[in-house]
Amino acid sequence: MNFFYVALGGGIGAMLRYAISLIPIKSQFPILTLITNTLGAILIGFIVGVASNRENFPSSAELFLKTGLCGGFTTFSTFSLEAYNLFEGKQYIAGGFYVVLSCMFCILGIVCAKKLATMFS
Repeated sequence: MNFFYVALGGGIGAMLRYAISLIPIKSQFPILTLITNTLGAILIGFIVGVASNRENFPSSAELFLKTGLCGGFTTFSTFSLEAYNLFEGKQYIAGGFYVVLSCMFCILGIVCAKKLATMFS
């Protein structure tokens, strides 16, 4: 059943992300992605806040909302929550490394994958 909750939430999150991408804004700056990532971070923070303040918050609802909906909407929300947790736990160096390394590795991954893809084109 847990896979169903994640899949259902993920599908809804992906549809919401796609809906935002249809907003007719012409810009070289990826403003719609920035909006999506910001909304996802706000949403996952709200979900974690509600879940932690309610004793009987169903784990199925948390899977649906956090892993499914937010994960389908943007994985950046999970990244943001993990970075926040490190900083909140006063693990400033680890948090800083996590933020910097995540950005660097992901951009480097894109560069390498694009080069690799040209080898197969």
